[in-house]
Amino acid sequence: MDKRVIIIILDSVGIGHAPDAANYGDPGASTLAHTAEKVGGLKIPNLQKMGLGSIEPREILGCPPSDHPIASYGRMTEINCGKDTTTGHWEMIGCRMEQPFATFPDGFPEDFLRRWMKAAGVPGYLCNRPISGTVVIKELGEEHLKTGFPIVYTSADSVFQIAAHEERFGLERLYEVCRVTRAMADELGIGRVIARPFVGTKADDFTRTPRRREYSMRPPEPNLLTHLKEKGLPFYAIGKIEDIYAKVGVTKAVHTVSNRDGMAKVMEALKEQKNGLIFANLVDFDMLYGHRRDPSGYAKCLEEFDELLGPLLLSLGRNDYLFISADHGLDPTYKGTDHTRERVPLLFYSPDEEPRDLGTRETYADLGATVAEILDLPCLAFGRSVLS
Repeated sequence: MDKRVIIIILDSVGIGHAPDAANYGDPGASTLAHTAEKVGGLKIPNLQKMGLGSIEPREILGCPPSDHPIASYGRMTEINCGKDTTTGHWEMIGCRMEQPFATFPDGFPEDFLRRWMKAAGVPGYLCNRPISGTVVIKELGEEHLKTGFPIVYTSADSVFQIAAHEERFGLERLYEVCRVTRAMADELGIGRVIARPFVGTKADDFTRTPRRREYSMRPPEPNLLTHLKEKGLPFYAIGKIEDIYAKVGVTKAVHTVSNRDGMAKVMEALKEQKNGLIFANLVDFDMLYGHRRDPSGYAKCLEEFDELLGPLLLSLGRNDYLFISADHGLDPTYKGTDHTRERVPLLFYSPDEEPRDLGTRETYADLGATVAEILDLPCLAFGRSVLS
């Protein structure tokens, strides 16, 4: 009997600080609870009936515990070092990281950048320091237009980000420069290279576009995705999933321009693919609202997702297994602009599965271990299925 697993990652939707949050400078962070408090309560009835409000001891205003949840509910604790997209997603598929990816609080080494310029075919660069992506294009966008030099910057995460104007620099050229960068980035232990295209003519109207691309380090093998490939099961990647996993095991990939577009593509995938894995990342929470510390926008984004979730739940059959989770936190009420080290929610729904409290899971790999059991794949190196 064919079985189909759907994973939807709500990028950055954490559910309360992790036990080691203080080690990351994030004590007290709580993305969902603080967002709800800031806006006077969330209106997310579908997530509430799935059991989201039953997970955390701290109340999510507007999302009380459900008397009869339709899904199993719990929360997962990250054991990988770090608090970014890659560490979280890798742990979900059973990849353990004993050491964090390298970060660059003082910018990238000059000798590396000299070699990079030659390999990438660019005559120079701007910036080379940690900075907000929206701020850096306002500060240096006009100089970029004059010189044609790409804007190179980083953050608290292990990222080599390259901002360039879609028309002046060229979108395909930006992607090619990023591919060259990825080929060099392993020597510095850089987790992700990110293309950050923007448009506009002056500082006041420079705007990042949705055509960003990520080029990630290839995850260690074996993992859930290599097991999936070995068994010949399809893997439909939606949003930046293809980029995060460096295309490992992917049989079809589509990129998205918004959460709404992402959910529409999930519904399309359900019509096209009848077994295997459909895996989506919805990035608007993180990209548009969390880093910009906009709790009102974050709340509206949650409510929009909840609205789109209703039709998805109705479309699932008895051989479908839906997981909703997140990869890290990003409390929009917290200090700074970086991710926050938090536990993440785990909601698990299938029409024939009896709902239950999954408690606090010791690792994100429990998600991957559960998928492996459902699809009859080999066990992961770590993680424990919620079904076993």
